[in-house]
Amino acid sequence: MRPNLTPEEYINGILLQDRNILSKAITLIESNREEDEKLAVSILEACIKQNKSSKRIAVTGIPGAGKSTFINAWGKDLLENGKTVAILAIDPSSSISKGSILADKTRMDDLAGHENCFIRPTASSNNLGGVAKTTRETMLLCEAFGFDFILIETVGVGQSETIVKNMTDLFLLLLLPNTGDDLQGIKRGIMEMADIILINKSEDDNIMASKRAATQIKQVLHLFSTSEKDWTTPVLNVSALHKKGLSDLQQQVDSYFLKMETTGFIGFNRKQQDNYWFEETIQQALLQTFSRDKNIQTVKKELLKKLENKEITPINAAKLLVQKFLKYK
Repeated sequence: MRPNLTPEEYINGILLQDRNILSKAITLIESNREEDEKLAVSILEACIKQNKSSKRIAVTGIPGAGKSTFINAWGKDLLENGKTVAILAIDPSSSISKGSILADKTRMDDLAGHENCFIRPTASSNNLGGVAKTTRETMLLCEAFGFDFILIETVGVGQSETIVKNMTDLFLLLLLPNTGDDLQGIKRGIMEMADIILINKSEDDNIMASKRAATQIKQVLHLFSTSEKDWTTPVLNVSALHKKGLSDLQQQVDSYFLKMETTGFIGFNRKQQDNYWFEETIQQALLQTFSRDKNIQTVKKELLKKLENKEITPINAAKLLVQKFLKYK
């Protein structure tokens, strides 16, 4: 096996927009090998000093909303307008089986292989830390590479949306034409996070239902308090299949970034996000150290037996385990 490149070779390759080097660097940051992690850190720290700034956009939606088809349609528009696009698809399946990765790519056939588009699936490996590490750091590499837009496609409405919100500038939420009849099923938090809401599949027999859903969602949004951005969330009807409504979307995206950059919110928000990931990584590192400590795992097994025999409460068992850990350290 060919040894890893030097940090300088990785960094220069990324800055010179060598896609092969970019792919290798992403594979490197996905590795759990200690020597790879050290190399990845030096590469990332060099990349964030480049002061390049992509438009970081999260794309999420309820099941069946057509996220991949939408990204294919909008991404094609961006490419035709001379923009470069990186797409990071968070895959909830096994990192071995690659479950839904091929399905996503087949729905992005207009983008796959395009010289100005880069598609990278990210396996979550069923843990939030995996999403944080691979997706966020991959995004930073793509930003240093120089992509105009970085689109992060999430697995769907759920826990990962909060995480992706904390690494992007704009949050796009895709809903369906019948959503207005089932607003109770959508968590308020997801609606409040959205910067732009799209009613996808607004086509054919769905047109009237789509317009009704848009009206109902706008009414719901009026009940929410004004965010610190001072931005009114637009609700748009689009059809990714027929490529309708995309020009209106682009106008809203451009208006959003113009306002957020002019007011300084983008820079402020990214600093807040850095603080979030600082705190989050501390917790992940502590948990990892805790889990790898053999002495602690031995004590844990003993406490689990006591717990099973009702000799101790779960809370006291946990407190005792933490005390033992701190004593060993």
